[in-house]
Amino acid sequence: MTRLICILLFLTNISFAQTNEKFLSKFLLEDELNTENEIAEFNKFDFSCLWNQTENYIIVGIIGEDHQRIKIKLISIEKCLTIPTEYMVSGKSNVKGIICDFSGTIKLSEIKLIKKLNFGVDDEYKDKGIKSQGILIADYEFKENPNLKHSGIFKGHLYSKWYLDSKDQIKYNNIGQNSDGYMNNAFIGIWKEHSTSKEKKCNWADFRVPKANPDFDIGVGDFSPSDKYYKNGWEHYQKAWLNGNKEAQNEELKEWWK
Repeated sequence: MTRLICILLFLTNISFAQTNEKFLSKFLLEDELNTENEIAEFNKFDFSCLWNQTENYIIVGIIGEDHQRIKIKLISIEKCLTIPTEYMVSGKSNVKGIICDFSGTIKLSEIKLIKKLNFGVDDEYKDKGIKSQGILIADYEFKENPNLKHSGIFKGHLYSKWYLDSKDQIKYNNIGQNSDGYMNNAFIGIWKEHSTSKEKKCNWADFRVPKANPDFDIGVGDFSPSDKYYKNGWEHYQKAWLNGNKEAQNEELKEWWK
């Protein structure tokens, strides 16, 4: 029995590694990473600017196997003064109009550099003084207020693209934003309910939803949820950004977290 368990764990780890490698390849588009973990070299830099740069309506997410829409807003992000790889976070979640506040941490585990600098279409960023480009990988855990109904804990892994500019400032890497399939700040994990410990798949990112069902996003150049999922909170998004409905757009742009 012990041998069987060991074999199953080994196969599970192989499967996870292959799945993660496939995601990273898609996340990086055509870029390739160096293998070294450079986290010690980048402890002096502040990466908090990466996670509040994007307009909230561009951040798209799912919760549960039915891909119910979830909205996430990170409101406050501060680098820990004593632990350089840790960031203190607070924000709010919104599912079906139920809004919960949360707080927690983002803990950096890996920083890897891009092998060859990418300056975008027609090398438009070539003269911008970019010193390096890379991704960071982190663990996150955000706890919703346990006193609220239908609250829980978000936890998983975060993947973010960044670059270092000529002034030694970390910047959000949107150089490939016009490329098909571009996404950034990919939060991939689960949501675990406080009261029942029931777990649900929960992923969100900028511009695209990571690791969603193959039939969920039918867009090529832009994110476009299939009409199969409209009833799970996506019809309004479709009306606003793909059908151009002004009333729906105004609703999408509301700052629901205030």
